[in-house]
Amino acid sequence: MRNYTDAELAQLLDKDIFKTIGRVADHLHMECYVVGGYVRDLFLERASNDIDVVVVGSGIRVAEELKGQLGRKAHLSVFRNFGTAQVKYRDLEVEFVGARKESYSHDSRKPHVEDGTLEDDQNRRDFTINALAICLNHDRFGELVDPFDGVYDMEDGIIRTPLDPDITFSDDPLRMLRCIRFATQLNFYIEDETFDALGRNAERIKIISGERVMEELNKIMATPTPSKGFVDLHRCGLLQILIPELTNLDIVETRNGKKHKNNFYHTLEVLDNVARHSDNIWLRWAALLHDIGKTKSKRWDPLQGWTFHNHNFIGAKMVPPLFRRLKLPMDAKMKYVQKMVDLHMRPIVIADEEVTDSAVRRLINDAGDDIDDLMILCEADITSKNHERKQRFLDNFAAVRVKLADLKERDYKRLLQPVIDGNEIMEMFHLQPSREVGTLKQTLKDAVLDNRVPNEREPLMALLMEKARSMGIV
Repeated sequence: MRNYTDAELAQLLDKDIFKTIGRVADHLHMECYVVGGYVRDLFLERASNDIDVVVVGSGIRVAEELKGQLGRKAHLSVFRNFGTAQVKYRDLEVEFVGARKESYSHDSRKPHVEDGTLEDDQNRRDFTINALAICLNHDRFGELVDPFDGVYDMEDGIIRTPLDPDITFSDDPLRMLRCIRFATQLNFYIEDETFDALGRNAERIKIISGERVMEELNKIMATPTPSKGFVDLHRCGLLQILIPELTNLDIVETRNGKKHKNNFYHTLEVLDNVARHSDNIWLRWAALLHDIGKTKSKRWDPLQGWTFHNHNFIGAKMVPPLFRRLKLPMDAKMKYVQKMVDLHMRPIVIADEEVTDSAVRRLINDAGDDIDDLMILCEADITSKNHERKQRFLDNFAAVRVKLADLKERDYKRLLQPVIDGNEIMEMFHLQPSREVGTLKQTLKDAVLDNRVPNEREPLMALLMEKARSMGIV
């Protein structure tokens, strides 16, 4: 982060749009300031094309006048119910609002709004780093207004509320998720008093819509190290409310001197491993949820110790209701996450044994086009502290990848789909769609996957007739 003088800030704002906004505001005898995220990102040297402007007066009036100055290349949208306006010009979006002060009722995050001063407007901001303002009027162009020392907080890497954090979070509980999201995105530390207020107000998150919650969670998920955000969510009590399936994993039981690993922190390690190799948000969700079935499947076996048999299958069944509750999409994205959770043990089982062509064929058949994502997830899942065991798994995964590449070169879709399909089976034996048809199809598929017969019509037909006779169909 760099520190700037007012003169240097004026140079940084030396875009025609800022000078034009300043001239318009001067003409209308109104103060105007660029505020919030754009100013923060100037200091953090992060690119941003979304500009928020606060006007001490009518933001809509300034936006309308600006549209007239910019001409046909600018597009104006006015939202009179909210007292805001937006001007889109080239690659920029400029939001205008009049300075305001707000008050809240306890059962809603929608504030009562009235006109205010710049000070009132900065007081209502969520965090000190978002309360910075730079004047655009000609006489004060580039002057920084920073009443809460947000610049120093950026230097120190601190997230802090401008006023009492209990009031800030109680008024608008979505700010609690934004607090953790900013700390995760910027790799900042949440100041102690602010963090303590998260815990005191966690229950207030229940008045926030699922859609807004998910928007913030997905932004945390998209960061380079998403575990940081989920640890903070857990520590302050928000995660227990939002995704208890995860926090239920934060337990370690010991019996007869044997204990299992903490599956919550293992999950976060897997999530970060995936994040290092993929930006796919839904693969990251699969990493976060891949072990949620372990709570229900955990058993103590005197011979084996702690077991989690079928936790992948149980976890996959938990995905749809979890997605529905969290307002995540109930479409192909959910099906993808469910499939990843269901299959995440398969490559590990293969890699723990001899890597056979048959096992890899079955894996390709079940994973389909998502096989590469599944391999990323499964390799990320190897978090053993036993370096020999970890290396053995990774070496075997390399062997699985070699076989995968070989089968792909030989057009695995053609090789793995039997040349005799279900329609032909029904026509041949005069059957309707039924369990018998499914059994006959599976017999052919298993034979091809196990390489017991070539995927050719004559040997498959002989096998089909043999199976049909044993079932009494012919």
